Amino acid sequence: MDLGIFDSDKFSLQELTAAINEAPPLPSRLAALGLFQEDGIISTSLAVEKDVDTLTLIPNQSRSSTTPHATGGSTRSVVMFPTTHLPTQDTISPDDVQNLRAFGTASDVETMVTFVQKRLAKMRRRLDATIEYQRVGAIKGTIIDSDSTTVISNLFTQFGLSQQTHNLDLLTSTTDVRAEVLAAKDKMETALANEPYSGARVLCGKTFFRALIAHANVAKAYELYESGVFLRNDPRFGFEFAGATFEEWRGGIGGTPFIADGEAYIFPEGVEEMFITRFAPANYNETANTIGLPNYAKQEPKPLGKGILLEAQSNPISICTRPRAVIRLTMTKITE
Repeated sequence: MDLGIFDSDKFSLQELTAAINEAPPLPSRLAALGLFQEDGIISTSLAVEKDVDTLTLIPNQSRSSTTPHATGGSTRSVVMFPTTHLPTQDTISPDDVQNLRAFGTASDVETMVTFVQKRLAKMRRRLDATIEYQRVGAIKGTIIDSDSTTVISNLFTQFGLSQQTHNLDLLTSTTDVRAEVLAAKDKMETALANEPYSGARVLCGKTFFRALIAHANVAKAYELYESGVFLRNDPRFGFEFAGATFEEWRGGIGGTPFIADGEAYIFPEGVEEMFITRFAPANYNETANTIGLPNYAKQEPKPLGKGILLEAQSNPISICTRPRAVIRLTMTKITE
């Protein structure tokens, strides 16, 4: 079967790349929230400048003193984050398109474009799911590979910081949950210093979320506030409590949830360049040293004309530039 149709400009790197970027993304919570600011870079590594500037008070001195207290400069360093390389391939064989077109018809290209776009859309869904998984890792502070074991980046190690945690004893009915949430927000705001933010969001594992909404103090507060609407509706898509929006996170790889059942993460929203995703260029001759795009696609004929090899790839890195402002919440009861 003649597959010369793939020589058409509609199957060039530019056209296929445009097609995969125009494909509808996989519905994903972080993408829907617009939490991560996206941009392209021309290199395969993201350089983040760490500025450690400690603010201290100036001691009182005599007006006749000739040695005023010195103010030192900021201590700056650069932390490098290599981008990940996420290629996926598939083959379109002659049998796949055998009965899709008739020889000499004017609709050949359009029919094949539709077939290829469906295959690209499937590849796009896999890429979007992987990027979402990496973004959850960026919130948690450790970006893990698809095997759920290999560490791609540990933000705390690379920035030389430690993770902040806060315990909510949701197993005791007398716990002042509101006060504990406010205490967690205090830690978050201290880590932000004077950086403004628009709101706080909490992504919760299943067990954590269910224990939270079942806690007497939380349920009572919302029964009074919404006249019982809270108890009749499904609150998993988010509800406000103590100035933070809580929602149950659903999703994972196999039987492993992205966020463990007994934990949650509270973080600020609206902080400029706190959560970022950068895309490096593809490893093709034509794309070297160009500004990276979210996705690329390319095709080439297989030997003896036995089909077409189709590849899609993305080269992202997603990080949190202020990892100590993300507070890990636990619900285990503290024992003396």
